Amino acid sequence: MNVSGVNKVTEFILLSFPCSREVQVLLFVLFFVSYILTLMGNGAIVCAVKLDHRLHTPMYTLLANFSFLELCYVNTTVPNMLRNFLSETKTISFTACFLQFYFFFSMGTTETFLLPLMAFDRYLAICRPLHYPTIMSSHLCMNLVVLCWVTAFLCYPVPIYLITQLPFCGPNTIDHFTLHCCGYDIGQKLQFPSLGTSICHKYSKKKKKKKKKGRTLLSVT
Repeated sequence: MNVSGVNKVTEFILLSFPCSREVQVLLFVLFFVSYILTLMGNGAIVCAVKLDHRLHTPMYTLLANFSFLELCYVNTTVPNMLRNFLSETKTISFTACFLQFYFFFSMGTTETFLLPLMAFDRYLAICRPLHYPTIMSSHLCMNLVVLCWVTAFLCYPVPIYLITQLPFCGPNTIDHFTLHCCGYDIGQKLQFPSLGTSICHKYSKKKKKKKKKGRTLLSVT
């Protein structure tokens, strides 16, 4: 691809699963059922915590936020995947690709913040039961939850903006197994660790030979 056309990419082609049309329809049904069950399960938890005032405690607040996070998580990738199962084009626009990238990684980071917070909440409830109501109040819990969401979603706008400004040089076909950028295969990147390992191995063998030669000289003298 010439340099003059690197910024003219408007969509990416997703290769999807290399199988027949019948198998893709079967996969669509399986993933669609799992998707609906996930939405129903997490939605039921969110509604139960929201409607029942007895569940307005830090533990259930965190659980409801985690369920809501899972609802958002699956909606970033699964609908497009389901559409591609039945579509002939199997494409995603340049803008939609980076929007999906932003929301997926932002919510993944939110999850990494929420899980330690949930663990800390249970630690206080089990190991500090008498101090738990005063330490983990509902106000503090909500502030920590908001902090998790806001911090996670502020981590990626600048990196994604910088990535979108880079020239795209390579085919616009996205494979599940190989990555290409400017004709540079990811397999070449994977060769660097093995190269370093081989160098270290050769260096250690030379070092052992020198030690062995030194011991031989000492024994001779």
